[in-house]
Amino acid sequence: MDFDISKILDQTYAYAPKVLGAIITLVIGFWIAGLISSRVKKGLEKNNVDKSLAPFLHSVISLSLKFLVLLSAASMFGIEVTSFIAIFSALAFAIGLALQGNLSHMAAGILILFFRPFRVGDFIVTNGYSGTVKEIQIFNTILTTLDNRIIIIPNGSISSNPLENLTSNPVRKVPMTFGISYSADIDKARKVIEEVASSCEFIDHSQPVDILVSELADSSVNFAVRPWCKTENFWDVHFYMHENIKKAFDKENIGIPFPQRDVHHYYPEGKA
Repeated sequence: MDFDISKILDQTYAYAPKVLGAIITLVIGFWIAGLISSRVKKGLEKNNVDKSLAPFLHSVISLSLKFLVLLSAASMFGIEVTSFIAIFSALAFAIGLALQGNLSHMAAGILILFFRPFRVGDFIVTNGYSGTVKEIQIFNTILTTLDNRIIIIPNGSISSNPLENLTSNPVRKVPMTFGISYSADIDKARKVIEEVASSCEFIDHSQPVDILVSELADSSVNFAVRPWCKTENFWDVHFYMHENIKKAFDKENIGIPFPQRDVHHYYPEGKA
């Protein structure tokens, strides 16, 4: 086979600048992509963005920029870039349909990490579950319950349903209800409750304690008691008040009623 050296040299001279340009584009482009993604990651960490989100965004931005650099280098060889874009778009569409649910959970996870309706360590109630947030992942949020169970909830379910964050505020009220019998002295019972509340070290005594008659129920007069406390002391106040008010009511002979029902028997005349 005869080789036309002049033709080979002409083609080499023609493609050499393109090859050199493509190599330079790849080297400089990858360097710029790495620089931009690193700057973005440092900026997220500086602004205290959740640690689960920063690496994820860093990877997405880095891969996206490198893909654009590869397309630019391919176009320098005269390769039709639109065909690659069409194939990539079709592939992305197919993957999106297959992973539709997971993609919605991922989007919800990113929104949670950005807007922070709750953070790691918060106690939340959502989707019928309650627990302390152990970890916020891209697809799921992991809770630890009071009895040390692990609950994994998809982020899409959290973002589309009501969420109660019980620890987002530094202080909160502890709502409690205590009933006394109808024969008991209301003023005396209120005084006993005040004394028990004043002896609780977990209550914020700079704030007034609500002690109000809230209901005249079927078998009891109910007091609504709502003291203030630090959020982390919520259960300490709850348990202290219930135990010690029961002891104080017993000591002062204040009856705590239980449901009762009077049953009347009627007999026809002549029958007992």
